[in-house]
Amino acid sequence: MNNTLEAYKKAIKIKYEIEKEGEYFDFLYSPSRGKLRDLCWLIFEDNPTQDDLNVFRNLLCLDFDHTQKHKFKDQKDKFRPIETFFKGETDPSNIDAINLAAVIVDFQPRPFKKFNEKCRIEEAKQMKSVVKDVTVEIENNGIEKKVLAENEHAEAKEVPKKRTLLLNFRNLFSKKMAQKIYPRKIITIAVGAVALVSSACIYLVQKKD
Repeated sequence: MNNTLEAYKKAIKIKYEIEKEGEYFDFLYSPSRGKLRDLCWLIFEDNPTQDDLNVFRNLLCLDFDHTQKHKFKDQKDKFRPIETFFKGETDPSNIDAINLAAVIVDFQPRPFKKFNEKCRIEEAKQMKSVVKDVTVEIENNGIEKKVLAENEHAEAKEVPKKRTLLLNFRNLFSKKMAQKIYPRKIITIAVGAVALVSSACIYLVQKKD
């Protein structure tokens, strides 16, 4: 609340710096209590809003009435906090004086209640936007992690697959080699057996002779 009130006062002061060079230069350029009182009456003669009428009543303790200008003239001291505020001499804490200062320089949104509500709405929007951005970022990170995990899983599957292919190829190669080597062994054994039988027969024939 305090931070918002400070922002409200700063915004009004900025508006004052603009308005003092404008239509009401004579009243605002070098403000005094009397000048601010007269400007206030002039402003309230021009169809004030209900909010502005409430501010008038709260600070001056009387309702605005065109027929009661003489009573209003006695309220000059009520404008002292606004005078010193515009001059940068004081930092008013009276919310009613601050609200009337907002009326005098036509600052919007006013009164402070409306300004505060607008600030809360803007903060809520910003918070919602931040939460949305964070949520999107988290979701994107989740998707990235999921894709990364899927890639790692796919790679993990591919390694055994490659190993299986290598093993299958090696086994196939071994079988083919065995198929080539096995007949050679049979032939060699057969030739050896024939030679052995032939030698035995020759030996027996020679022995009989």
